[in-house]
Amino acid sequence: MLQARSPSKHNVMLGQTTIVPHAKSTRFDDDGDEFTTPPAKRVKRHIADHVHSNANSKSSPRKAAKRDEIPDSDADSEDELLEAEHQQARRTDLETALPPIQTDREAIEAYEATRAAEQEELGLRERLDGQKWVRGKSSIYVDAFNLALETVLDQESHLFDEAERAVFKYYQELSYESQYLYVRLFLRKTSSWHRINKLGYHSDIANLPEAIADLQSVRELPASSSVADDHPGELEHPEGTALDTAFTFADKSEECIAELEEASSLLLLDELKALAKDAKVQGKNKKELLRAFRRSSGKQTGLGWAGLKRSDTEETNVSVGTADEEGGRDTPPIKAENRDAYWVAKIMAETGPCIRLSLPAIKLFERVHLVFYRSTEWTEKSLTTIILARIARWNFPEYIVSRSANIFASRGLLLEFEASMRTQFRIDSMLEFNGTPSKGDLQLVLDIFQEVYPRWRALLAEEQKKEDSIYSTGEGAYLRRLSPAWVYTRIVHKGAYILGKFKDHKREHEVLSELIEQQLFHTSRRGDWYQRKALLEEHYMHIHLPSPPECKDEEARKKHWKRVALQTCEQGLQDQLTHLIFHHDLQKRTLKLEKQLKVPKRQQHEFSHVLLTKPAERTFEGVRIERPPSLNGSRRNSEQNTNGTTPSKPPSDRRGAKTIWLDPALHTTVNQETGEEEKVEGECSVEDMCLSSYRALGYKGYHSEGGIVRTLFAYLFYDILFLYIPNVFQTEFQTCPLDLHTDGFYATRMSEVNARLNDISNGDAAKLIRGVWEAHHERKTCVVGLDWTFDIEDLLEIAGAFPPPALSTVMKVMAQEYGQRGGGVPDLFLWKARDEGVEEGGEIMFAEVKSENDRLSDTQRMWIDVLSGAGVRVELCHAAAKEVRTQA
Repeated sequence: MLQARSPSKHNVMLGQTTIVPHAKSTRFDDDGDEFTTPPAKRVKRHIADHVHSNANSKSSPRKAAKRDEIPDSDADSEDELLEAEHQQARRTDLETALPPIQTDREAIEAYEATRAAEQEELGLRERLDGQKWVRGKSSIYVDAFNLALETVLDQESHLFDEAERAVFKYYQELSYESQYLYVRLFLRKTSSWHRINKLGYHSDIANLPEAIADLQSVRELPASSSVADDHPGELEHPEGTALDTAFTFADKSEECIAELEEASSLLLLDELKALAKDAKVQGKNKKELLRAFRRSSGKQTGLGWAGLKRSDTEETNVSVGTADEEGGRDTPPIKAENRDAYWVAKIMAETGPCIRLSLPAIKLFERVHLVFYRSTEWTEKSLTTIILARIARWNFPEYIVSRSANIFASRGLLLEFEASMRTQFRIDSMLEFNGTPSKGDLQLVLDIFQEVYPRWRALLAEEQKKEDSIYSTGEGAYLRRLSPAWVYTRIVHKGAYILGKFKDHKREHEVLSELIEQQLFHTSRRGDWYQRKALLEEHYMHIHLPSPPECKDEEARKKHWKRVALQTCEQGLQDQLTHLIFHHDLQKRTLKLEKQLKVPKRQQHEFSHVLLTKPAERTFEGVRIERPPSLNGSRRNSEQNTNGTTPSKPPSDRRGAKTIWLDPALHTTVNQETGEEEKVEGECSVEDMCLSSYRALGYKGYHSEGGIVRTLFAYLFYDILFLYIPNVFQTEFQTCPLDLHTDGFYATRMSEVNARLNDISNGDAAKLIRGVWEAHHERKTCVVGLDWTFDIEDLLEIAGAFPPPALSTVMKVMAQEYGQRGGGVPDLFLWKARDEGVEEGGEIMFAEVKSENDRLSDTQRMWIDVLSGAGVRVELCHAAAKEVRTQA
């Protein structure tokens, strides 16, 4: 997120625009035995285009329809800044593949200043390749936006009809300043009205009124030959997103804002308070004030309505209301809509003219970015990162750049994919974002599932046919994420959950069987499906499905289906697409079923080599430092404490708070006066305190959390990371393939990954690490996760001390779920080197450090299970304060 560091706000990026956001689903990640009711969540969403109201629009056909979500105020509000901070944590596939470069305002301005072009008439490609910009003549934002548009039109223009291509032509004919204004507003909160008098951009746009008028002018469009299709699960085509016979790039507030609710949302808090005072309403915060004000407008009969002429009011000189100035004391009360019109006019006089990007054009350009970035979501960083990565003085790996031009076979499939994402968002909203779903919500999701199901099966058959006959090098795996069938598979998964809630176990079993039978979509969930299918077979299928004729009574039928459940568990463990993290639960169910079936000991499965062991616990004592509340607490707590209202809690009482300790390892410093060396105590974190204590026990180590594991993965899988797979390398500046953070990475390279895991199991890790280091350490090649600051001798010692099968297991988890398992690795990585001349020996240990304020998270527990199951020692290290020193 770009933030202003000066009074000028022309470069402030106050929001992020996303194409068809993919809502995160906790339900999708649930891997328990039973589908439990999702916990209540209150997640603020800013995606108005997914769920549209059916209210009739009063505006003309060419105007954008009213958004269902109305922001609390204009783009300068605190809420929007908070939203931008929340969105900042989300990263697209493209951003994870590019290096972690600086993309803030200072970086962009420094770049534009140092790369100013001597020639003012340069084409887009020349400016990009020559790294040349001129302030006021070109912009990194405009060039990146235009690069995406030109690339899509050059390679995939068949996805757009005549009217849409006309919009693109009109955009390309806009002046630079009009393009600049459009792009900057496009990267802001596009569903908002923006006050023209607060837009800024004065250093980049010399004639702002002219640029605004250019965007708001009406342009004619040719008739479109495409016909809107109906898509399964969608109630109706989103209102206001289709192009008409004419359009504008931006809307005028004078023509579009006619309702009090929308007008009042433009007010800042101070303005709203002043208006609420006039309307004689009260509220504790902005939300309450808005609600009270809107409610009051519908009831008010005193102020300005009956017995009070407009000339008697103080607002006469500033209001542009429509009340009759000649009305006398006998004038009857004005109708509600006229009262609203009065307040709307008063608000607009306060805010001045506003501008908002037209919804049809927004959706069209978002579709362009979907096609260009091959991603269902993107941010303003996606626009700038490619160009900034281009000029970064870094060395990137060598690989073949490949970009398929037929990712969407037709315009219809592209539109269906967008529709499927809207349907998925509706389902997630009902199941996860609005508290515990009601029975009616569950039934509605089930109805959507029933409607989607036939289309899912048809698309599944088509995709399987392509996999069998066309795709030969794994090129379909990543692109399938942009197929409607990918989204429908997730909806079918949710449908299975609803069937379970309604106790329709027979149908649920059928759906789970079909999900397991296909191996193309959402392979990371196959372990979940096997577990649930086995549970149904163990407990319910003897009631719903036929059993062999020899099963005469209920006990015999139960025993038969327990054998079937056992076979399902075995199938899940043998399935190469079942991720390793699900093996433990499948193994537990296997052992339980074998015990219930009284399988002879010699025929039972043996999982003792992967049985989880409880992590050992160790306690280190140290000296903890505490600061007074005014220093160690937040500013708000400090202020409240000085007023005597809310005393700040000491650090030991704040769960999750960072603690400060004395490092038990004394540091050597040189006395400036005497020149003699002195041993001094230093402050450190609780992790570093424990690391020093471990070093005193003879261990070497790093406080790296997942850093060592990611670095080892980059060394050991360097060539596989940059293996040629179509479509996963779309720029020359990537540090990893685009599918690394998806379940497609392992599925596409399964043979190569498994072969490498065998090499690691055979003890070749040190050889592989040294080979990559010798080839790339001088260039410091940018590779995802690879930290060149780790000493090569330490890495070779680690490779020698790490039991080869255990290292292979850890690397397999990373290959299967790199994106999900990057966090949660224990804090400390410790080892004891193997003695020279000895083939075996050495020790590897992970330690999770917990002070009295900490608890294990779910991801941390998962990693402890993986490591202990692989035979790696894991310790839970507690830090206890033998002394607490309070320092000012």
